[in-house]
Amino acid sequence: MKLTARSEYALLALIYIARSDGEHNISADSISKAQGIPPKFLEQILLSLRRARILNSSQGQHGGYKLARPAKEVSIAEVVRIFDGALAPTESVSRNFYEKTPIEKETGLVRVFKDIRDYTSNLLENTSVADLI
Repeated sequence: MKLTARSEYALLALIYIARSDGEHNISADSISKAQGIPPKFLEQILLSLRRARILNSSQGQHGGYKLARPAKEVSIAEVVRIFDGALAPTESVSRNFYEKTPIEKETGLVRVFKDIRDYTSNLLENTSVADLI
């Protein structure tokens, strides 16, 4: 697993939103400025998070974004999967995105990569946005 800038920025945006009082919408502009995320790129990320039902949005003078559910219910794994897919280091050991790969010829390699997958998945599944604020 390698995080893309989309995942990194999504996590930064979610942490920023989660730190707010939760009652007010946070504008994309304030997220962009506070976290150093290019505005156009951020809009695409926020749209993906809204479609995934992690964020709610509203328009208007006091519009913006807020979490659709408590920060403790949003795992890092969920966010990473939205933008980067599998948490496994190779598709042949992925639970959700399996594809055949050459390493399947060697069971020792498969075992090592499954251990990496399990450790990574467990850590990210059990770490929420709330844990990071």
